[in-house]
Amino acid sequence: MPLTMAPPGKEVTLIAVYGGRGIRMRLHSLGLIPGVKLRVLSNNGTGPLMVAVMDSRVALGWGMAHKIMVEE
Repeated sequence: MPLTMAPPGKEVTLIAVYGGRGIRMRLHSLGLIPGVKLRVLSNNGTGPLMVAVMDSRVALGWGMAHKIMVEE
């Protein structure tokens, strides 16, 4: 499922990023790589989606978050 469908408070595992090389490289530099655990901090359905990855918090735009596939 896309990251945009994960409810707040849910811990998910990143499976894949469907996008071009630029978005994959940007997310990789933020620590968002396949296999990493993410915790959704906020997901209001319209604005930025906040996730916790390792010891950091990352804000993702809705379009970028929709390209990230995760599983529970």
